[in-house]
Amino acid sequence: MNASSPGRIVLLTTSHRVAPGILSWPAWQALHGADRVLCADGAHPQLPYLREAGVTVDEAAPTAQELVDACAGGRTVVVVATGEGEPRLTDGLSRLAGSGRVRMPDLELLPASYDLPGARLLDLVEVMDLIRRECPWSSRQTHEGLAKYGIEEAYELVEAIEEGDRDALREELGDVLLQVVFHARIAEDHPEEPFSVDDVAAGIVAKLIHRHPHVFGDATVTTPEEVRANWLRAKAEEKQRTSVTEGVPLGQPGLALAAKLASRVRTAGLDVPLPPGEGVGYELLALAARAEAAGVDPEAALRAAARAYRDAILDAEKNADRTED
Repeated sequence: MNASSPGRIVLLTTSHRVAPGILSWPAWQALHGADRVLCADGAHPQLPYLREAGVTVDEAAPTAQELVDACAGGRTVVVVATGEGEPRLTDGLSRLAGSGRVRMPDLELLPASYDLPGARLLDLVEVMDLIRRECPWSSRQTHEGLAKYGIEEAYELVEAIEEGDRDALREELGDVLLQVVFHARIAEDHPEEPFSVDDVAAGIVAKLIHRHPHVFGDATVTTPEEVRANWLRAKAEEKQRTSVTEGVPLGQPGLALAAKLASRVRTAGLDVPLPPGEGVGYELLALAARAEAAGVDPEAALRAAARAYRDAILDAEKNADRTED
């Protein structure tokens, strides 16, 4: 230890989204090598694990000057940051350093645990759980009562995509995700067949792995068409359906329904002529089947045409207003 050295301050930060006690190796080295370890929060979730590992932690909230003094003589002090990140302490250290009157210790910010991709989903699950328990409205909701919102949010997501609005896209994806997490939380309360968001995630992970043998297995593909063929083959194995119409929701919009049925028939290689009939419905069925065969989504095409019609209406209204003026 160099008696003339101003020492070293290590601000140790951790993520509450990572289990307490799981810290990086540099963090454990800093903790075991420190002359003092301080933490302002006696209930910090890391403390029991640090003490179990033989690290002495003093519960203290020093001022910036007190911390600088504690480092005098070349000592190293590790501060285990609270959830707020110690803004009062860091602001105080900045002021001392800016004054030019104090010989400052070396200051190191050491992240001891990191958020992995998707870590904020844990926050969503936690917030949803609290809302489900504490909110008078949310605590009474059922799958059936929320069904309409799922449909609305899906349509709003499609609209954001078609409009090319990136801000709206991010927001609408969040709203769709909320529906998933909300329904999964409701499912936990089922008296006989409960399941959780983890069960939902586990199911889709297993499905994705099974349907991507070219990524997770030994299969080899070179074209998107081969990927789709693998997907359909794996899906058929999972579902073991007796009809290509199984799994086609009849409650979806009519053009989408007609196109989906036509797609199932074409993919299965069936020769099923369109039913004979007269009227708008049969004409739309034929148009939807023709669009699907050409690789066109008839619902999206009709929405695009409807938006153009809307714009024409708006222009006509503006022109009418100018004429009146």
